[in-house]
Amino acid sequence: MSSVDDEKGLGRIMGERAAYASDPALSRGRLHGTGASPTRSEFQRDRDRIIHSTAFRRLQHKTQVFLHHEGQHFRTRLTHTLEVSQMARSIARALALDENLAEAVALAHDLGHTPFGHAGERVLNEKLAEWGGFDHNMQAIRVVTRLESRYAEHDGLNLSWEALEGILKHNGPLVDREGRALRDDHPLPAGLNDIPASTDLMPWSHASLEAQAAAIADDIAYNSHDIDDALRAGLISIGDLVDVPLVGPFVREVLERWPDIERSRQAHEVQRRLITAQIEDVIAESERRIAEAGPKSADDVRFAGLTLIAYSPPVAEAERGLKRFLFDNVYRSEPVMEPVRRSQSVVSMLFDHYMAAGDMPGRWAEAARDAPDRGARARLVADFVAGMTDPYALEQHSRLFDGAGALG
Repeated sequence: MSSVDDEKGLGRIMGERAAYASDPALSRGRLHGTGASPTRSEFQRDRDRIIHSTAFRRLQHKTQVFLHHEGQHFRTRLTHTLEVSQMARSIARALALDENLAEAVALAHDLGHTPFGHAGERVLNEKLAEWGGFDHNMQAIRVVTRLESRYAEHDGLNLSWEALEGILKHNGPLVDREGRALRDDHPLPAGLNDIPASTDLMPWSHASLEAQAAAIADDIAYNSHDIDDALRAGLISIGDLVDVPLVGPFVREVLERWPDIERSRQAHEVQRRLITAQIEDVIAESERRIAEAGPKSADDVRFAGLTLIAYSPPVAEAERGLKRFLFDNVYRSEPVMEPVRRSQSVVSMLFDHYMAAGDMPGRWAEAARDAPDRGARARLVADFVAGMTDPYALEQHSRLFDGAGALG
């Protein structure tokens, strides 16, 4: 390593921030002003507010891929989120970004997920089709700006502009400069033009590098950990992975080096190699892209016109192959799909009941009664149902429909 590399590595360890990183001292602020903290930066405050939120705690009882009741060692939305957060921080640290903002976006990225994972999201999207549909990323924005009710002076968590931007756009711009959807088959989510923030979130621009780090950490986490959970569930064997893109070389290495150890240890050795390889590839490719784009500020990143935190082209192609394998052999396998279909029935029946009866608890029933029209009422019901944990949804289904629950 050269002396320049030595100095760059030491700077990262000592916490130096690159010129193109987000600077909490230059934040665009919060919708509701707060006094300066003597002990925390603005992005540390964002992270802490998210961790202490009710929506964050609920993630421990929400499905990732395998339904929560099926076993104690499968990942939930909470454990997945914590893994994403750790990887986002690792990438941010290596690129001299603000780790706290990367962590905050990672911790909040799944706050809008429904019970039973994407199964519940599909149902609510169908139920709200005539009112703009349901999108879990936009729902996360609703959670942190409207639905959390902890503070005396305002609704929501009053996060910084940069945190809201990251939650909204971590997967890339939502519209072009004229405000049009970027894809004909991907309509704009309802509420995009009505987000409480200190200033315009610029949905046409890219997000910060910290948010981009959180987004790719999400991919790395579920690529690696869904393999682990699928092996635990017996949906695939480690031998099935020998020729699968991206993961195959690590499987062959582990099986050759340790052919006789327990399968669980083999799986862990594969998983940690897969995670490390992806993170190291992302760091190297991102350094190359950043050097080529030459951003001098966080706004230069937003207006660069392309994603700067990314896999290298060969790894990106292999990662798509791994996703295809997981889709065909895990996500669409009958042991996963059968409870998914039943959970969709639970969410559908709950939504229809609350739309008709309005007998939700506390402030929800009052808000439903005061809704100015059917669309506003449907959005409130969706907010209530989306906030449920898996066990609570099953409990309410059993109570309302006099059964053991559709998944029992």
